[in-house]
Amino acid sequence: MLNVEAVNVSYGDSRVIHDLSFLVRPQESVAILGRNGMGKTTLLKALMGIIPTRSGRVSMQDEDITHKESYERVAKGLAFVPQGRMIFPQLTVEENIQTGCETSSSTTIGEEVYSLFPVLFEMRRRKGGNLSGGQQQQLAIARALVSNPKVILLDEPTEGIQPSIIKDIAKVLGEVKRTMQIAFVVSEQMLSFALDIADRILIIEKGAVVHEEERQRVDIDKVKQYLTV
Repeated sequence: MLNVEAVNVSYGDSRVIHDLSFLVRPQESVAILGRNGMGKTTLLKALMGIIPTRSGRVSMQDEDITHKESYERVAKGLAFVPQGRMIFPQLTVEENIQTGCETSSSTTIGEEVYSLFPVLFEMRRRKGGNLSGGQQQQLAIARALVSNPKVILLDEPTEGIQPSIIKDIAKVLGEVKRTMQIAFVVSEQMLSFALDIADRILIIEKGAVVHEEERQRVDIDKVKQYLTV
């Protein structure tokens, strides 16, 4: 579904991502773990076309999207939920979700989106800035869903969210994967959340993959060693 081959990303003369490769299968959840400053956000932004790749190849369903603009990647089935949610605080919940419909032929929000996030239906006339952090995260995911993606990139979705809401988000992502047949790439620091949602775990250090395991074979103690500051 998504194939990343020997990707390098730099800020000026400083290389942040080093020959990084991985693939995402249809309906698979891949969690990318690592400490702060190891390149997780940079990688997702590069995959989304927000920052350029220096070399390497990114493809969606065998189609090269390495040099496509972000909106073109959305049209090919890639969606992004950024760190900090980045919703529009002055727009209503409904208007925020509709901004994700730009690549769709319809601006109507499907019933399945509101059924996944009933709190958003209840608050659909409320301004996004008046929602809690957890509700804003649900809003950002809903906005990504209406673009009809095949793969959603989520950057630090648990940041600043209370534990009970984190469990709800993990449950919803599992339901989305099952019912809408969507794959996920999730950048995370919270190991428990990653273990709840992921089929496979990658750990990156200094912009390179240093460890990879299928979820059912994860050595939790070993993974914790990589995440310890």
